[in-house]
Amino acid sequence: MKKSTTGLLIGSALVVGLSGCATSAQQSSGQASASSNTGNNWYQHPAICGLAGGLIGGSIGYATSGSSDEESGAATGAVAGAAIGGLLCADRTPEPVAAQCPSYGEVPAGVAVDAEGCPLDSDGDGVPDYRDQCPGTPAGVEVDANGCPLDSDNDGVPDYRDQCPNTPAGVEVNALGCPESLVLRDVNFEFDSAQLTGPAQQVLNGVAERLVSNPDVRVSIEGHTDSQGSAEYNQRLSQERAQSVANYLASRGVSSSNMRAVGFGEERPIASNDTDEGRAQNRRVELDEWN
Repeated sequence: MKKSTTGLLIGSALVVGLSGCATSAQQSSGQASASSNTGNNWYQHPAICGLAGGLIGGSIGYATSGSSDEESGAATGAVAGAAIGGLLCADRTPEPVAAQCPSYGEVPAGVAVDAEGCPLDSDGDGVPDYRDQCPGTPAGVEVDANGCPLDSDNDGVPDYRDQCPNTPAGVEVNALGCPESLVLRDVNFEFDSAQLTGPAQQVLNGVAERLVSNPDVRVSIEGHTDSQGSAEYNQRLSQERAQSVANYLASRGVSSSNMRAVGFGEERPIASNDTDEGRAQNRRVELDEWN
């Protein structure tokens, strides 16, 4: 049998075998994406295919070369065949694509999504609209799994609006979340004046934040003094101090139309005026719902 015929027969046989390996490898790659078996058979390994390709290329190169350049023709064909064989059997299994919105779990069909394919969350509270039972929650408010603002004491007034966040269970509260008038602790003034102290302003910052979040509620700011000094003087001082608190809250964004300032002077003591401790308790500012 002539050299060229022998080479072509060997090459043809190896081409058929290599094609089968490559086809099988591609099928296995397609199946691997749907199953946990991502490995190829031994004969599908790129190295094996490269070896087969080298034999094919060498055979064809030898068969097609002249008698004077058989060796160089075989070598060139072997190198080219090995490269082609390796490429044919290369693993083309696609890399797994990570879920774009893994925190949402399985999203029902028909749910509105954004440009990234994530369910819409209009109020940005981390609970998608299709599960949010309290849409429109203000930015930054902590919510539960249903998207509703937390209400730690379960009094019906959410924490971000609750001026009395630790009300005992079962106690009836007003719109401020308080069972009665709230004494604004540590809201103090400079001696014999209506000038708020620095620590008092810090306390009022928190009060203002909750009032701004509760714009439908109107409040009464009530000033009280002890009995030292004349009743007329105490009445005027308590009014000025109540107004000072209202003015500060207004500067923090609380609507002035939602507040009234009332001074009661020494008329409503909550402790004895005969002791320093009692008088200190009587000098106070209270916050109450204004109906």
